[in-house]
Amino acid sequence: MNFELSEEHRMIRDAAREFAEELKKDVIERDEKALFPTDFVKKMGELGFMGIMTSDQYGGAGMDSLAYVLALEEIAKVDASTAVIMSAHNSLVLWGLEAYGSEEQKQKYLIPLAKGEKLGAFALSEPEAGSDASSQHTIAADMGDHYLLNGTKNWITNGGNADIYLVIAQTHPELGHKGINVLIVEKGTAGFTIGPKENKLGIRSSDTHSLLFTDVIVPKENRIGEDGFGFKFAMMTLDGGRIGIAAQALGIAAGAYDLALAYAKERKTFGKPISTHQAIQFKLADMEVEIEAARLLTHKAAWTKDQGLPYGKEAAMAKLHASEVAMKHTVEAVQIHGGYGYVKEYHVERLMRDAKITQIYEGTSEIQRLVIAREVLR
Repeated sequence: MNFELSEEHRMIRDAAREFAEELKKDVIERDEKALFPTDFVKKMGELGFMGIMTSDQYGGAGMDSLAYVLALEEIAKVDASTAVIMSAHNSLVLWGLEAYGSEEQKQKYLIPLAKGEKLGAFALSEPEAGSDASSQHTIAADMGDHYLLNGTKNWITNGGNADIYLVIAQTHPELGHKGINVLIVEKGTAGFTIGPKENKLGIRSSDTHSLLFTDVIVPKENRIGEDGFGFKFAMMTLDGGRIGIAAQALGIAAGAYDLALAYAKERKTFGKPISTHQAIQFKLADMEVEIEAARLLTHKAAWTKDQGLPYGKEAAMAKLHASEVAMKHTVEAVQIHGGYGYVKEYHVERLMRDAKITQIYEGTSEIQRLVIAREVLR
């Protein structure tokens, strides 16, 4: 068992770390004003991060899942908003298109998405159903040569800035989850309206919108997979998405730890750095241990996926632990900073706000425990 990164993986990590330094200069302003990082998303496309796991045959970088989580961690250390844009695009859109899309769909949609020329969004959540893919009220009525799409999607990452949307919808209600399909819908299609931008607690410079579909005509050739494949598509996509969220949470926690450690060495009380006080040392030790455990779980989940092995449990474990570590230790980072931690200049209050969403999206911590328990009890 080798825990050393390959030279290629180190290069990806270092490139992402260098890019993250560029993100720092305006990150507070983007957070305050909820500004979408358009130029940085374009730069991620140029660096290959927006198609990092997609094969070079379709315009991607052809890297593995481990490279993906290494890059995500470094970006999330500085700006979780930019990290979630990259994550949703790669995990929830490109992976599914490459794995299950037709050759025509790959040529038309996957290539520009993988090159970073276009942005993708995954539309699953609804007002009455978060990540419950089996409970779809959005209807895609089969009209022969096309579907007629009607319904509403909520909490869609990249919702306002995306060009291509993968929409999960019910076609055969009498079949339950076996009657669900996934459709490719382009921005600008008649009847497709983007709702107002959500004013969020954290990840504020990523855009989150509701989507409204009113008699939207979707050609049959825009369905991914066979009729009724949508539920299975969503479940497998969410498993990969959880690895991406684990990497985001890991990055948020690690970024907060780095800031807390540096501050503890610099800040003095009673004539000596606070890092010499045992109470602070215990906090830093716990942060180091739990963040490293989250990193190992996340890397194992990525490795398991890359081996072609079942990875649902590993993804859920990584997501569960990393998100709880992110929330716990961003709070500790604020505590170590004292009053300074409560102001924006020191970044840790933003990381604390960003951490919370990692416990919520792609299924709450309670859902992850259910996924893990089912696998354990099987």
